[in-house]
Amino acid sequence: MGHYLSNLRDIQFNLFELFSRQDILGRRPYASVDISTARNLLGEVERLAVGPLGDSFRASDRNAPRYDAVRQTVEMDPEFKASVDVWLNAEYWRLRLPADLGGEPAPPSLVWALDELVLGSNPAVWLYTSLADAARIVWENGNARDRSIATHMIERRWGATMVLTEPEAGSDVGSARTRATPAGDGRWHIEGTKRFITGADHDLSENILHLVLARPQGVEGQGGTGTKGLSLFLVPKWHFDPETGAPLDERNGVRVTAVEAKLGMTASVTCEVEFGGDRSGPAVGYLLGDVHDGINQMFKVIENARMMVATKAMATMSTGYLNALAYAQTRVQGPDLRRQADKHAPRVAIIQHPDVRRSLLTQKALAEGMRSLVLYTATWQDTIQVAQAEGENTELAHAMNDLMLPIIKGYCSERAWVTLGTESLQTFGGSGFLKDFPLEQYVRDTKIDSLYEGTTAIQGLDLVLRKIIRDDQRALNTLLNEIGAFVEGTSFELELKVEADLLAQALAEVRQIVAAMVEHWGIASAEGYRELGSDVYAIGMNSSRLLLALGDLAVGWLLLRGARVALARVEEGTSESDFYRGKIEAARFFARSVLPRLTADRIAVEQIGSEFMNLDASVL
Repeated sequence: MGHYLSNLRDIQFNLFELFSRQDILGRRPYASVDISTARNLLGEVERLAVGPLGDSFRASDRNAPRYDAVRQTVEMDPEFKASVDVWLNAEYWRLRLPADLGGEPAPPSLVWALDELVLGSNPAVWLYTSLADAARIVWENGNARDRSIATHMIERRWGATMVLTEPEAGSDVGSARTRATPAGDGRWHIEGTKRFITGADHDLSENILHLVLARPQGVEGQGGTGTKGLSLFLVPKWHFDPETGAPLDERNGVRVTAVEAKLGMTASVTCEVEFGGDRSGPAVGYLLGDVHDGINQMFKVIENARMMVATKAMATMSTGYLNALAYAQTRVQGPDLRRQADKHAPRVAIIQHPDVRRSLLTQKALAEGMRSLVLYTATWQDTIQVAQAEGENTELAHAMNDLMLPIIKGYCSERAWVTLGTESLQTFGGSGFLKDFPLEQYVRDTKIDSLYEGTTAIQGLDLVLRKIIRDDQRALNTLLNEIGAFVEGTSFELELKVEADLLAQALAEVRQIVAAMVEHWGIASAEGYRELGSDVYAIGMNSSRLLLALGDLAVGWLLLRGARVALARVEEGTSESDFYRGKIEAARFFARSVLPRLTADRIAVEQIGSEFMNLDASVL
């Protein structure tokens, strides 16, 4: 049996019972995907995930990609290559593409549900085969030349990368120094060094297209300081025939100069890359769309990456929990706690021990709650696409998606990393520390999620300063009012009344946290934006706390929404009573054990201001 345990039933519950995605299937813009097709797709991808995709998960971790420093190339493990080929040949990734680019569009909610299965079974497979998302960005932002390149990417299955980070700049993208100089033939020469580039070289495809942020030189009004001076360039690994896309014998001036030795995700190669320079020759690229709009174009890539990271963390949390549950049901150790003094008492499975039961309920509630949180975000992406197809306004839906992305990226990555280590692995006792079970790899592979595409602190600042304050709380109030309407406008059964009251209290606490943060901003910005007052430090101190509090609140709300659906099914006399009772109990446990902590978060925000920034660094 492979390592990956899926939860297809809960995925279907979210799609078709909680969020009613069947209501948008079978009509514009998803006319060719009805509910029957959607269910078949889920079943087929699950079959691949628990089989050939997951088969190389352990082997690719043990047999890391091999870097040839002489040829400056990377060779992948054969078993992993086989898994990649299976996924590419299945072509379910075409569901992410517009029809004009050879796709068969499906709702983002369904697409991310399918991606959960891939990311849970073998996340590196997804990372190396994300050509559809890169090609879509090129297609939607490009001119006729770029659209031809996007077509080559799909038809010839090129690899693709996003190239932002530089050794000295890190997350400060505006400090990037990689330069782009006009070559005089409509192309550009790129020169500089980039770091932490996922999939920058491998032997899984005939070519790799790098989406590179660089600062244009010698162009009037372009290339200034900060992020607005950056442009986005398409830089292939190999020069190619513009008509067919076939690689030419001449390699472009793009070289991997180092491959990082990492804690986890070893199958996903992370590289330092040199563009141009004396050793490599010119790195030739194309300005995307022939417009200098790099940061806005790249943010479309980043937004998709944040969604991926949240889905990956949630998917690993889910299989980690299910592995822990299976172990707890069969591992016999110790007597029932009530008979601990009886030396002759029969030994029981550890699932009968209270703290193990607490741990499993914690894991279940978080795994299922994060799934609902990710798919709730995806429903706003559905709304955008449906509204665009109908010619309707998408402003609010875009604002809601913008609000949710830093929340789900930060929340899922932090909660999964901590819970997998402190609860899922812990369920196995000392065995969890061994490579005999997949938990140790899950823990190592998941840590990167809180670092990928901006750390949690960066997500928190983005959330507070851009998605709440700059938006004048419009999207946030939409979310909080939706939660408030659910609490106030719903007649809760006695079984869920306590939980509804806890949700209402948690909502009030979060509103107070937000009010405190907004007040700090008002004081800090009173003299203008160029030199903010010290109250802005209080925002920096508490932005991650607010992000996690919003995540807890939203998860509690979505679990309780799911519990009401489940309770109705139980009352109808369903044959799946165990599944639905599990939904109810997960919501009850989360509301009673997690939501009360938001009161402590509110008190902490009120107590922690900017004063700690006045400490001399020597005391730290």
